[in-house]
Amino acid sequence: MSILQTHNLSRRYNQTEVLKNVILDISMGETLAVIGPSGAGKSTLIRLLDLLESPSSGSITLFNQTVSNKTDRLPLRRRMAFVHQKPLVFSTSVFENVAQPLRWRGMKNTFIEERVTDALALVKMDSYAGRHAKTLSGGETQRVALARALVTHPEIIFLDEPTANLDPLATTMVEELISSVIQARNLTVVMTTHDLAQGQRLADRIGVLVAGELLQLGKPSEIFMSPACRAVAEFIGVENIWNGTVTGSDNGLFTAAVNGHIIQAVGYFNIEDTVDLFIRPEDIIISITDDRTSARNRLPGTITRLSLVSPLVRLELDCGGLPLMAVVTQQAATDLGLVIGKHVFASMKATAIHTAKGNCPGQ
Repeated sequence: MSILQTHNLSRRYNQTEVLKNVILDISMGETLAVIGPSGAGKSTLIRLLDLLESPSSGSITLFNQTVSNKTDRLPLRRRMAFVHQKPLVFSTSVFENVAQPLRWRGMKNTFIEERVTDALALVKMDSYAGRHAKTLSGGETQRVALARALVTHPEIIFLDEPTANLDPLATTMVEELISSVIQARNLTVVMTTHDLAQGQRLADRIGVLVAGELLQLGKPSEIFMSPACRAVAEFIGVENIWNGTVTGSDNGLFTAAVNGHIIQAVGYFNIEDTVDLFIRPEDIIISITDDRTSARNRLPGTITRLSLVSPLVRLELDCGGLPLMAVVTQQAATDLGLVIGKHVFASMKATAIHTAKGNCPGQ
C-alpha cells in the first residue's frame, strides 16, 4: 500500500533546476535510500517530501492526500519526522531535548515521561537522560536526534545523511539502531546517503539521483549488479566501462567492436547501436596460458600495475589499448607469478558483461 508518491516532482532555484521530474511510489513499511554524489539534489528532495519546501512543479501525495499550496501541511507533517545531517540540540538535558516535540503538542507530563523514556531506551540513550545535551559526542547527538524524531511515533521518518559526520564506530552503532528501530516500529523510512554500502545494508530499494534526475530505482542487487546506464555505473564504482558498436546480434547474444576488439555479451540490440558495457573486476578470470574455457571473451594483456588490497591483489592490464581492471587472491597472484610486465589472458563470460544503450531512463 502506497504511503508517499511523487509525480514529475521538480524544484528550481532562480534559473537552476535542482530536481527534474522525480517519480516515486513508496510503500508503507518500506525503507528507500536515495544515493548520489554531493550536489545531486538529495537534501532538496527529502525536504520537499517532508513538506519543508514546495516544488516548482509536479505533485506529492501523502497518506492518499495530494498536497497543494492551499493544503494545511501541519497535520501531515505531524505524522512524519525529520533527522537532519547536522542535528541541533537545545541547551538543556537529553530528556528535555527529546521531550520538546511533545511539549509543543501540549502533551501531559505523565505521557511525556513514558514516551521519552521509551524513545531513549530504543536508541540506547536511557542512561543519558540527565546529561546536558551540549556535552554529547557526534554519535550520541545523532542518537538523541533519532529519539526526538521517534518520540512522536511518526509513520514516516526522513533521514538526511544520518552518519555523514560520524567516525566508523559511531556510524556502525547508528546504522544498527536505525535497522532495529525500523523493525521494532515497522516505520516507513526515506534516507539520503552518499555511502553506497550503507544503502545496501539498510534499504529495501535504492534510488540513484545524479544531477537532479532519478536515473535508476530498484533493489540494491539490481542497482549494483545491473546499472541502467553509464552515469549510474560510474557513481557506484564500476571500474571497467567500455563503449562499443554492435556488429552482430542473434537471439539475445550480440557482438560489439570495442577499441579494435570484438566482445560478446547478452542483450537485445540492433546492428550499429552504440552500447556501454560494464564488467566488474571480480568477474574477470586471469590465466597465464591461452587454454580455452567456456568464457566467450578472452583478451591477451600485459600487467601495468599491481596493488595489494588485502586479501586481494588488484591488477591493471593493457589489453591492446583496452584498459582492464581485475582482482585475484594473493595466493593466486603468487601461484601465477604475477608481476608488472607479465603477459596474461583475461577471460569474461558473456553473462558477466552488463550492458546499456544510451542515456539512463529519464535523461
